This record gives sequence, C-alpha cells and structure tokens, in this order.
Amino acid sequence: MLTTTILLLQETAMSLEPQAAKEYLSLLGAGLGLGLTMIGAGLGIAWIGSQAVQGIARQPEAAGNIQTSAIILAALIEGAALFALVITLLYKLL
Repeated sequence: MLTTTILLLQETAMSLEPQAAKEYLSLLGAGLGLGLTMIGAGLGIAWIGSQAVQGIARQPEAAGNIQTSAIILAALIEGAALFALVITLLYKLL
C-alpha cells in the first residue's frame, strides 16, 4: 500500500510544473512532519502518565515527587514538539 501511495505521489508531482510540484511536495512533507511530531509527543506524554500512575500506585508516599517529575518531563516533551512544529513550518515557508 505504501509503495502504491508513493508511486501515486510521484506521478502527481511529475504531471505538475516544477514550481507547483515543489509546492505540492513541500506541503506533503510539512504535513507528514507535523503528523509524526504530534504522534511522537502524544505517545511520549502517554507513556510518562502511565508510568507515573504505576509509580504512585506502588509508592503512594512518593506521589508528590513522582507527579512533579512527570509534569516536568511532559513539559519538556511539549517543548520539543513545539520546536519541531516551528521548524517544520519554517521549512515549509522557505
């Protein structure tokens, strides 16, 4: 299926003028980059949340420390995702 999709994209790009093909493929690349970035950030935050809940369930007395660490890690992942989002959009604009 992936090979068919790639062939279809190449065929579509070949039928366009060079500038239009560049625009078309850059939009496609930006969309794929944004999608992969958001999927990765979502999975990372979900994993942190899951592990934090398991840690709190095993050691309720350490809930404050675990929760603080989880929030900091989630913020770092969000920062990396935002950075990737900005870079992808800037790449598209150039």
